[in-house]
Order: sequence, then C-alpha cells, then structure tokens
Amino acid sequence: MSGGVGSAVCKDIPEENPLPQKNQRSLCFLSFRQLNCLAIVVIFAATGLVSLEDIAFVILSVFYILIMSKVAFPQMNSTPEPRVFRENNKLFNCYIMVGAIIGMILPIVYIFEGILEGDKEGIKIAAPHVFLLAFQVFMEGFTIRRGFSLPIRAFVPIFYSTRRVFTLVDWVRGEIVKEGEMGSMRRLQIGRGLAIANLMFWCFNLFAFLLPVYLPLAFKRYYGYKAKG
Repeated sequence: MSGGVGSAVCKDIPEENPLPQKNQRSLCFLSFRQLNCLAIVVIFAATGLVSLEDIAFVILSVFYILIMSKVAFPQMNSTPEPRVFRENNKLFNCYIMVGAIIGMILPIVYIFEGILEGDKEGIKIAAPHVFLLAFQVFMEGFTIRRGFSLPIRAFVPIFYSTRRVFTLVDWVRGEIVKEGEMGSMRRLQIGRGLAIANLMFWCFNLFAFLLPVYLPLAFKRYYGYKAKG
C-alpha cells in the first residue's frame, strides 16, 4: 500500500544481477504477495462475496490506468525511475506492516470466522474493502514491476483508497445497525472496532499521507527526472 502493502520491489533478484532490467521485471512479474492477493480477488468474485459493481470497477480501472500511463504520464525511458521512499526506510516499512494487519489480515480472519458462525451480513459488508485492497496491492506490484512512471504508481493507491473509503463507511454503518440481529456480542464488538479502525487508518492514509506527501514527492521526482533526461 504505498501507502499499500504491495509497494515492496522484487527482492529475489539482487542488484548486481547481470540480467537486463526488462528481463528482471519479467522474472518477478508476480511475487508471492501479489499471487495471494490475486487469489483473494478471484475467490471473492467467484463466490459472490462482492457486487458486480465492485468487479466492474476493478476491471475498468485497469484499462484506465493503462491509458493514463500511455497518454498522461508515460515512462521517460527504459531506465527505472528512482523510488519515492527507500526500501530500507524502517518507519515506512512499519507503517506498511500496520496497514497490512489492520486492512488485510484481521478482516480476512473476521470474514472466515463469519463463515463458520453463519454471519452472512457481516461477511457481505466487510468483503468489498478486502476485495478492493487486495486488488490495489496487486496493481501496485504490477505497476512497479512493469516499470510504470512514478505518478502512475502514486495514482494507484490513491485511486483505490478513495473508492475504499466509501466501502468502509458502508461497513461501519452496517456494523452499527447489526445490533439485535443474530450473532454473538463478541463478534459484534469486534466487527465494529475493526470497521472503525480501518476507516480511521485509511482516511489518515489517504488525506494525511498519500495526497499531501506521497503524490507531491512522486511528481517532484518524476518531473525532476524528466528535466535531467
């Protein structure tokens, strides 16, 4: 989440690898993390956990990102542009880990518990966020490994995070109105806490990090790199 969980570059090919950059990108086209996220997307879509609207959104978003990468923010040359944040930035990596736990791991556990307890309503309102976040992580990895320009790499988490804020609002609203319905009080409290925590974290991520910090830095690096080129 580059704000996203999928912002790490491919680490299984060392920098001193003599293979050309294009071949390196093709070798790590999909990491284990991206494959897991793609599997989540396929499973959620195939089992009807998400609406056709969300499925259509992710499909159309791919075409839109590809068009933007060619028309508005093309890659300057074959040399990869420098990353906005260094890979060994411990604070940034810790921030990504917190996002992964709050946004992906805990909601997936919550959904699986809901399957066991028969909480169809809880699953239905939590699944869209996980579905969109999983696809966001997949697209972040895709744009990095295929050498997309920095503005496009910054656009991906902003684009999907904006959409997810609305799904998180629906999740919080759905958890609040669940009171009195079938289900344990423990699960009800966990669902509410998880929904509110995600809404707070991802709103902070979007409005306090991605838009005011990450996006300007990406544009600065992109146009500075363009001027040098």
